[in-house]
Amino acid sequence: MLDKIVIANRGEIALRILRACREMGIKTVAVHSTADNNLKHVLLADETVCIGPPASNESYLNMPAIISAAEVTDAVAIHPGYGFLSENADFAERVDSSGFIFIGPPAQAIREMGDKVAAIQAMKAAGVPTVPGSDGPLDDNPEENMRLAREIGYPVIIKASGGGGGRGMRVVHAEAALTSAITVTQAEARAAFGNETVYMEKYLEAPRHIEFQVLADNHGNAIHLGERDCSMQRRHQKVIEEGPAPGITQKQREEIGERCVRACQELGYRSAGTFEFLYQDGQFFFIEMNTRLQVEHPVTEIITGVDIVREQLRIASGEQLSLTQEQIIFRGHAIECRINAEDPKTFIPSPGTLSLWHPPGGPGIRVESHCYSGYTVPPHYDSMIGKIIAHGADRHMAIARMRNALAEIVVEGIKTNVPLHQEIFQHAAFRTGGTDIHYLEKRLGL
Repeated sequence: MLDKIVIANRGEIALRILRACREMGIKTVAVHSTADNNLKHVLLADETVCIGPPASNESYLNMPAIISAAEVTDAVAIHPGYGFLSENADFAERVDSSGFIFIGPPAQAIREMGDKVAAIQAMKAAGVPTVPGSDGPLDDNPEENMRLAREIGYPVIIKASGGGGGRGMRVVHAEAALTSAITVTQAEARAAFGNETVYMEKYLEAPRHIEFQVLADNHGNAIHLGERDCSMQRRHQKVIEEGPAPGITQKQREEIGERCVRACQELGYRSAGTFEFLYQDGQFFFIEMNTRLQVEHPVTEIITGVDIVREQLRIASGEQLSLTQEQIIFRGHAIECRINAEDPKTFIPSPGTLSLWHPPGGPGIRVESHCYSGYTVPPHYDSMIGKIIAHGADRHMAIARMRNALAEIVVEGIKTNVPLHQEIFQHAAFRTGGTDIHYLEKRLGL
């Protein structure tokens, strides 16, 4: 088992990793910026190393500083969490070449899945269903691009191969707008991602966003842990996640899950990963793979009983998965609300000092947060300050428990999006389940 690891992240995910390490007897090194001296995991870690000023590019994105922290503390591995460097293939390579273990997939897998064109081609080869599209990058031949769009059928969407998080996308409803849309998306992709490659897909007008959690080790073993519905979104950012996804049958779960497992084995993938799909009219269409731990991983942990972070640490130690597919049993329903430090109506970030922080409790409630009364939320990073996860025997019970939790949480000193969550849970459409990815923005009038 790993002796000591560097936690190369901050906030609730850094605390989540630290807790798993403590359970397993692994010593921890918390690297942090000067703005994060009082983070909970920094106060609890065995060792700490300040790696730079508040700006992310000078601290949490500073590869030499993080690797140096591992060297001076005699750590053996680095866990990147999510965000920051977690899906940076160059960082994974540098960690490996420096003699440390990267707690995540191989650099080649990160690089291949980070290129959306390469990822789609790999998924098609592995038998994973994909969205009808160009099956490769678009060239500069307007006539050929128009022919392809007609064949796919309007509307189509132009996507940057190196994009993500909702950036580098443009929907085209008519042929007259196609060529300019391709040109503009290429320019945006070049500026934002350093890669002007774009591709074309059929634009699904009312899909749901459903993802499958996988785990794979270095011994050829891979399993899936079922699906999560992440359709409640605003500007391509998830707000609420739940599992199992409403309306998905056991047969569909097994079929798509098995294909994801096969893809992992053919890719030589290891560690945790997530296959993301659009789902419409009873069909799944692969859109991308996240080669890291997900924010919403607690939803899956609760309904399967599998500790995903613990499995990541075991895999990085060279051990086999602790469970087979046949041992995975799904119990009940879980829902997660992301709690952000932001105005619930304008969504403007609301950093500041928490004069009072009182998390909810009770049966079936799990809270993941690094916050405490007196903690100051800095303005330099993502606004998420915690997650509430509610579990029940069925979806109805999970919703009832989440509504209790949202009524109980007390946050004073800053604004949060708790009122938005409370409003969503009153919506009849949400209580019914199965809303598409555009539902929340339409409801909010965005």
